[in-house]
Parts: sequence; C-alpha cells; structure tokens
Amino acid sequence: MAFGLIIIGDEILSGKRSDKHLPKVIELLGERGLQLAWAEIVGDDPARITATLRRTLAGPDVVFSCGGIGATPDDHTRQCAAAALGVPLELHQEGKLLVQERIRETAREAGREADLESPDNLQRLKMAEFPAGSRLIPNPYNRIPGFTIAHHHFVPGFPVMAWPMIAWVLDNLYADQFHREARAERALLVYEQPESLLTPLMEMLETRYPGIRVFSLPSVGDAQTRRHIELGVKGEPEQVAAAFDEMQAELDRIAAEYTLV
Repeated sequence: MAFGLIIIGDEILSGKRSDKHLPKVIELLGERGLQLAWAEIVGDDPARITATLRRTLAGPDVVFSCGGIGATPDDHTRQCAAAALGVPLELHQEGKLLVQERIRETAREAGREADLESPDNLQRLKMAEFPAGSRLIPNPYNRIPGFTIAHHHFVPGFPVMAWPMIAWVLDNLYADQFHREARAERALLVYEQPESLLTPLMEMLETRYPGIRVFSLPSVGDAQTRRHIELGVKGEPEQVAAAFDEMQAELDRIAAEYTLV
C-alpha cells in the first residue's frame, strides 16, 4: 500500500507560508512503519486541483489532501473532489450538526446567543458540504470535520487540525498496515570521490540484491566537513546487511576513504 500527499494553497507556492505538512506526514507514517511514496503541491486553481484529484482517485494509492476545505471563495477542494468523482456536493447531516455546535460554542464564548439562520452562519454550513458518499474525519481542535471518500482523506490546511486528523485516519483505517515490512538503512560518507566512480557499484548492488535500494547524496562540504558522498542502502534488513558489507569491501578494494554514519 502506497501513501501520497497533496498540499493545496497559493500561499505555499508564493512563499507567503512555508509548508510544514510534508515532514510531519513523513514522521506520522514513519512512526507506524509506513512510508510516503510521493507528494505534490497545487495552487488554488480549481481546474488544476480537479485534474490532480481525478488522476489520483483513479489510482490505488491512499492520499491525504491538506488545505482548501473551508467556506471562503479561495477554498475549492470540496467542490473539486466532487467534480473529480462526478458526484454532487451534499450537506452532510452529521457534519451540519458539528458546525452548528461550533457556532453555538463560539457565540457563548462571546457572551451572546447564536443565530443559526444569519447569513454568515448559513455560509459556515458550507464547511459541511462534501461529495456525496463522504464519511467524516473528526477534528479534535474545533470539531469542524474533514472528509473521506474512496481512498482519499481531506483535512484542513492548519497543522494544529490537520496532523491529529491524519493520525486518526491512520490509526482507525490503516492499523492493519502498520509495521508489516521490516526495513533497515545503513550509510557511510565517502570522501573526495566522484559519483561516476561509485555508480557501477551502486548498479551492481541493486541488481544482486533486489530487496534493497541504493542511494547517494553528494555534498560539496562545509566548515565542518570536506567534499563527500553519503552512500547507503535501504530495504529488507538481511539484504541491506549483505549489500552494505559488499559495499564496504569494494570501497576498501579501491582504497576509498570513508566513515560510517
């Protein structure tokens, strides 16, 4: 099972805000023995959001989408998800009650009674309009829910809401996937060597050990260390151990200088 992430919002692409969802989703998945397979950032363009969701809904991946599910004119995700699925938006009755309870709570905090029929409060009910057939994702921060449909899970852009909602989805819908695959990773730093010299070694290891992937992360160096390549293997633990031993043996053979990470 592969997991993907869509981050929606012009503010990320313009640089007004820095994305925090990607590292947190990687962390949430990693804590459960899972991995993120891909991530995309999409601006507040309805046509582009719809096309992205139409493509991902046609695939098998579990997808989290962060952002754009509010009730302001620049929030398009709910409408785009419905369009991508070819279904109408519907006012979710349980979602309506949750939004109304939040309206009452906000009014009480301000020392007044809520008028549920006022134009602004009727507008807020749009936050409970979801594609037909959606299920709710509880929001522990303010009770305004997200929604799940098919294998896609839509949460707000606010980290304080989105992250516990993603954790809830994982723990309640995908617990059977946790820690199903044992994984290992080992790496070392190879100093003052060109990647072209190490490429044949990397190709040979991936051919010989199909359960692993080899990676190289070059660095030009800094005040603490000189030019190097972080060279490593990750994947099935037994194959990682064997491939790493073979990697070290080859580096010793060519007299390359390296240190373990």
